[in-house]
Order: sequence, then structure tokens, then C-alpha cells
Amino acid sequence: MKQSFRGKRQAKQNARLAQQSKLNLVALMDIFTILVFFLMVNQSEVTVMQSDSQMTLPQSASEQMPVETAVVSVHLDKVSLQGNIIWQGNLQDQQAFAILQQQVTAKLAELAKAQGPLPEAQQATGRAVTVLGDKAVPYALLKQILTACANTEFRNVSLAVELQQDKASGGQP
Repeated sequence: MKQSFRGKRQAKQNARLAQQSKLNLVALMDIFTILVFFLMVNQSEVTVMQSDSQMTLPQSASEQMPVETAVVSVHLDKVSLQGNIIWQGNLQDQQAFAILQQQVTAKLAELAKAQGPLPEAQQATGRAVTVLGDKAVPYALLKQILTACANTEFRNVSLAVELQQDKASGGQP
């Protein structure tokens, strides 16, 4: 039996739809190669310090990039070293400062002991430590932390800040 024009057209369309779709892998590989190079270049330029979402760092116009060191995070109600909570308490209590300094000094001494003896080149500057302090933390608390750091050979202290965007340059550092 002879097919009508409509039947032939439907048969062609069904044959076309039944074919497997082809994926152009060359273009896909080009896109992924560009993406990999982009991510490698951007990864090497940025160093991110770990901080809590509850902490607000003070702003600064410093352009020096942070380096990997021991990190002391100071909140209004707790202090942590390398992410582990060292002290938790009420800052209104006057005895809390003495306990805080003892606990921070003990944990920093443990960390210094784990790192081994201080090399001769670092004797003058001491070990490196970065202090991430919420900008609402009272200076008396930061002073206790810095004293504890100095007592345990962590004298090369860096204070972590948030980069302040320059309004005149349109937000570019």
C-alpha cells in the first residue's frame, strides 16, 4: 500500500527523533580546561583565614597577606586555639581573667612543646600567632591574650582584620 505524504513525513520525523543525540566533547573539554586554569590562578592569589560567622573583625587598609600560623580566636564569651575552645565564661567576673590567662598560657605552651624547640633564627622574634578578635571584645581581654602569648614564646603576633574597601577607587584595593 502506498503511503500518503503525511505518513511519509511522520515516518521521517520518527526516524529523526529515534536517532541518538551527539555531544560535542571538544567544546566541552575546552570549557573545562579554561575553568581549571581560572580556578588555579585565583586559588593562588587568595589566602582565607578561618573565622566564625558570629565574629566581626575590625577593618583595616593593610595589604599584607596572612600566612599560616597558630590562630587564637577571641569572642565575647569564649576563646579558642586552632578551633578548639580553651576558655568559656563571663567577662563580667573579675576572676575570669586570671583563669583565662592560665588556660590560654597552658594551651599555648602545649602547642609550643608540640612544635619543638624554637630555631636559632626565631629566637629574637618568637613563634608566630594570629589573633582573630571580635571588634566588640574589650581591650583588657585582648591584653590578657597577648600577655599569655608573650609568656609562651609566641611573640610574633599578627592581628587579623577585614580589608577595608577604598571608596575613592571604587572598591578596588
